[in-house]
Parts: sequence; structure tokens; C-alpha cells
Amino acid sequence: MTRWLDDDEQRAWRTFLTASQLVQEELDRQLQRDSGMPHAYYAVLVKLSEAPGRTLRMSELATEVNASQSRLSHAVKRLEERGWVRREPCAADRRVSWAVLTDEGFAALAAAAPGHVEAVRQTFLDRLDPEQLRHLTTLCAALLPDAPDAPDTASADDTADAAPVHP
Repeated sequence: MTRWLDDDEQRAWRTFLTASQLVQEELDRQLQRDSGMPHAYYAVLVKLSEAPGRTLRMSELATEVNASQSRLSHAVKRLEERGWVRREPCAADRRVSWAVLTDEGFAALAAAAPGHVEAVRQTFLDRLDPEQLRHLTTLCAALLPDAPDAPDTASADDTADAAPVHP
């Protein structure tokens, strides 16, 4: 039997969907306008910048950015065309390939980060007081697949924290 949403559940669900979509769209618009890249590419650059040696297995990177292998492969191809990422085969396992952030990619990330962080602040953080932010962090952490063992929520938006901290 279907458990239909009551009025409060429907309102919560629709508000969540609308708010998350509007925030994502605004962040994507800002990155496209100011840096010529979609938010998905920015997320790839961030994850690579935080990895040891600025290198991740393609499969691990796909997991980190919540993308299918196919979607990530397409994104990495576009990033390779820009000279921001390169792929390297794994010497120990031919089935594995690595994504490596180039110096040019790191520079593009460093240039995009200040505008992106400001957009995150204007679109999201500045609209919430500290208590609302703590509650939202707790609520969103409960929605993560590994909710019981969720990581420290202080770094919940890794993509907003992409200042060039990895020289």
C-alpha cells in the first residue's frame, strides 16, 4: 500500500526540492559566467586538488563527485581538452586509470574559488543564522547513505572550501 505524503510532508519535500535546485542552479550559473565551467567540473577539480599528489583513480573520483563512470569520463575528457586534467594508466593494473590535476587545472580552480565561495555565501550561508545552519547540517547528514557513520559535518560542502590550500 502506498504511503502518500500528508500536507506537512508534501510541503517539506517540495520546499527541499525547490531550495536545493535553486541553490545548485545559481552556483552553476555563477561558475559558468565567471569561470566558464559548470559546477560539476568545479567539483572534479576540487576533489583532485584535495587528493594526495592531486591524483585519484577514476572510479574513486566518480564516487567522490557522485557521478556515473560514464558521466565522469565525459567530464574528464572536457577537462583534458582544457589542459586542466590528464589521465594516466596504472602500471600495476591496466584496468585502472588515474585522473591527475594539472598545474593549469589548479590555477583555474584557484581563480574560480573566490567567486564560487562568495556565491555559496550569498546564495546559501548568509541566509541562515548559525543555529539554522547547524540544524540544516544535521538534517542533511541524516539523508546521506552512510548517515550513522556520517563524516564530520563541519566540511559538508567541500566544493565551497576550495581555496588554493594545496599549493
